[in-house]
Amino acid sequence: MIIKETKIEGCFIIEPQVFEDKRGYFLESYNQAAFNRALELDIKFVQDNESQSSKGVLRGLHYQLGKYAQAKLVRVIKGRVLDVVVDLRPNSSTFGEHISVELSEENKTQFFVPRGFAHGFLVLEDDTIFSYKCDNFYNKASEVGIIYNDEDLAIDWKYSKQELTISEKDLILPNFKNAQL
Repeated sequence: MIIKETKIEGCFIIEPQVFEDKRGYFLESYNQAAFNRALELDIKFVQDNESQSSKGVLRGLHYQLGKYAQAKLVRVIKGRVLDVVVDLRPNSSTFGEHISVELSEENKTQFFVPRGFAHGFLVLEDDTIFSYKCDNFYNKASEVGIIYNDEDLAIDWKYSKQELTISEKDLILPNFKNAQL
């Protein structure tokens, strides 16, 4: 696997080794020992999640508070997404900054997001399947978020508001200045 650092400390782009031939392809999507050695971490994922969405669906920006915070390893099994994270670590030199990564079935890229980040994604193709591992269990009471179109964050989602499908829950999230940290 190839590990690429991003402009935000702790976030990594991971490109797995893909073996292709006339039958198709094979890749090792996760190996705990190799992953932890490569990233110099000690992460133990405890929950896998998967969602299927149509083009234009925007999910996020979500995160969990306190002891329920989650690190995530995300990837696309089918289709394509624009994956976005926002640094919410108050003592970080990149606090309030975001990065976007395109994940697709073609590039097979994975994105590691440590604890302390809001996360969201925009689906760029119909019938996209998005998968992610979490290092902590979901806790509904600690789930919070930030509105996707926050003016201070200025995230370029590449789509107009009219092209987006967003849940009612996500449309009433607070802005970055009023977010719980």
